[in-house]
Amino acid sequence: MDKPDVQQLEGMAKQIRRDIIRMLVESASGHPGGSLSAVEIVTALYFQEMRIDSANPRWPDRDRFILSKGHAAPVLFSALAERGYFPKEELLTFRKINSRLQGHPDMNKAPGVEMSTGSLGQGMSAAVGMALAGKLDKKDYRIFVLLGDGEVEEGQVWEAAMAAAQYKLDNITAFLDDNGLQIDGPCAEVMSAEPLDEKFKAFGWHVEKINGHSFPEIAEAIARAKKIKGKPTMIIAKTVKGKGVSYMENQVGWHGNAPSREQGEQALAELV
Repeated sequence: MDKPDVQQLEGMAKQIRRDIIRMLVESASGHPGGSLSAVEIVTALYFQEMRIDSANPRWPDRDRFILSKGHAAPVLFSALAERGYFPKEELLTFRKINSRLQGHPDMNKAPGVEMSTGSLGQGMSAAVGMALAGKLDKKDYRIFVLLGDGEVEEGQVWEAAMAAAQYKLDNITAFLDDNGLQIDGPCAEVMSAEPLDEKFKAFGWHVEKINGHSFPEIAEAIARAKKIKGKPTMIIAKTVKGKGVSYMENQVGWHGNAPSREQGEQALAELV
């Protein structure tokens, strides 16, 4: 596909936010806060950066995306539908019995899902395995992985981070959705992982810090990551939980609560 400009990407991001709200209202279940905070990152990857083909989801030379914070499945499912992996109407089956679109991504059901996720901390390990396979097969595809800031309290993240640096996996670009909130409250109060940039640097990673809602900053950080040789890249993206919906922004209560139909109508009215 042709490279879209920032205005086109912003339009797609708004559409994905509308999809997320509609999905959650219809299912009366799900995680809006962390889905909405990651919209620009996922949009940039699926509509600007990644080498993928919706008509051939298992194309061997495709780039791979792993949503390590699997509870944010609505943002991934919306991007996949908007990109043509399955009909958009299917989004309204989210979290329903026999749907391919369950509460967390299932690689055996939903086309385009690279890894079944939801048990926090495991996505980085999967990325390491895929990246190692790419190196062994002498392939030039890249692995993108999105983690939550609460998720990096999991020890497995850091074991995988060590492995990625040990094996010089410069084909991994990770994003950390740094919205500052997790289900139990502010990350700084629950279990602070700061300083995240210095920790990942100490673990042998190249680190970028950006505004996670700025398409130019996302694109520039990815471009720099692709030039880094011999080490993986972590892009720490400062974001707003519930971004785009006024009553959800920076409100921890919207981590895992779906809006009512009335609340959904208010959100959709804001996302025009």
